[in-house]
Amino acid sequence: MSTKRLIPLYTVSDNPSEVFSTRFSPDGKLLAAGCGDGTIRVYNSSNGRLAYELRSSKVRESMPVTGLRFRPIGASKTKNVLLAVNANGSVSHWHVTSGKCLHTIKDEHNQLYCVDYRPDGTIFATAGKDFTVRVYDEATKTLMTEMRSGIGHVTPGHSNRVFSLKFNPTDPNIMISGGWDNTVQIWDLRVEHAVRSIYGPHICGDAVDIYDNRILTGSWRTKNQLELWDYGSGEKVEEIPWSQSVVHSSTPAMLYSAQFSKGTAGMIAAGGTGSNEAKVFDRNAGNKLIGTVAGLSRGVYTVDFDPLGRKLAVAGGDTAIRILGIERKPMDSGAATTPRPHSFEGKDGEGKDDYGPHSPIHDDEASFDIGHFGAHK
Repeated sequence: MSTKRLIPLYTVSDNPSEVFSTRFSPDGKLLAAGCGDGTIRVYNSSNGRLAYELRSSKVRESMPVTGLRFRPIGASKTKNVLLAVNANGSVSHWHVTSGKCLHTIKDEHNQLYCVDYRPDGTIFATAGKDFTVRVYDEATKTLMTEMRSGIGHVTPGHSNRVFSLKFNPTDPNIMISGGWDNTVQIWDLRVEHAVRSIYGPHICGDAVDIYDNRILTGSWRTKNQLELWDYGSGEKVEEIPWSQSVVHSSTPAMLYSAQFSKGTAGMIAAGGTGSNEAKVFDRNAGNKLIGTVAGLSRGVYTVDFDPLGRKLAVAGGDTAIRILGIERKPMDSGAATTPRPHSFEGKDGEGKDDYGPHSPIHDDEASFDIGHFGAHK
C-alpha cells in the first residue's frame, strides 16, 4: 500500500493575464494555458519556461480563451494539435510547435465556454451561451449535429449556459454536460438528444467529469460542492466533504473546476473561489484529502492532471500557474498514524514567489511549510 503527497515543483509567475483553462499535452511534455487576454501560452512542463505563444491576429480574438483540449494521439499523423474555444464564439485548431492556426470555425452570436474530443479524436464537441451542444467532424471540421433537447419533459436538455462538456471514455456515443440550470445532461449521439439528466449540480466552469461509471461534479455554491454520481442510475453516491480552508476558515469554497486523474492514478482535484484554494483527494483511500493549495489572492479557475497522474496544474485569477508533483511512497505497515495532508499557501502582495518563477522546490521538510508556495504577478 502507498500514500500520496503533494510537492510544489515550480510557479510560472510572469504570465500577464488570468488563466481560464489549462491542459497537459498527451505526452505530458507541454502545458497549455488559455488566458483572459485571448492568448494561449504553452510552457515546457518540466521547468515552466514559456515555449510558444498562440494568438490570432484579429482584434476580436482578445476575448478570453475559455477551453482547451489537445487532440488525442493517433487521431492524425500531425502531433501537438491544440483545440481552443473563445468567448467570442470561435473554435480554433492550432499546431503548437509551428505556431500556425490550422482552422477556425466561428459560432456567430454565441459565446463558447467548453470543448472536448472523443477519445479517438475523430469528433469534437463545443457548448456555451446558447444552451446547445454542437458536434463536429475532426477531419472535415464540419458540423455533424446540434443537440438542444431531450425526451420531452423527462429530460428537456439545457435551459441555460453550458460550462462543462465531457465524452465518456468508455462509450464513444455518450457525452455529459453541465451548466447554470442546475442539471447534468447525458447525451447520446445515436439519437442526437439528451437521454438522462441529473438534477442538482450548479456548474460554472470545467467541473464535470466521468470515469469508471462515476460522474464527478464541482458546484459553485457553499454547500455540497463536490459530489459523485452513479452514471447508470443518476443517483448521488457520495459527497466529498470540503473541509474548512486552512487560511480562510470562515469563507466557504465555491468550485469552478473538478477533475478525475487520468488512467488508474485514482485522484480527484478541484478548485474555486471564496476560499481561493484547490484540493486533491485520493480515491483509493476513501477520498481522503492529500493536500491543499491555499491562501491565494484570487480564485482557482482551472486544474489539470498530467497523463500519468504525476503532476497537477492549478491556475486562475491571480495569473500564476502552479505545478505540483504527486509523490507516491510505500506506507509503513507498522505506522499507527495517518499521514497529514500537505498545505501550500500563496503570498499576498506583489512580487515573485520565494523560489523564483521557475525554480524547482526540492523534497525537503521546508517545502511543506505554510507560506512557501505561491506567486503573484
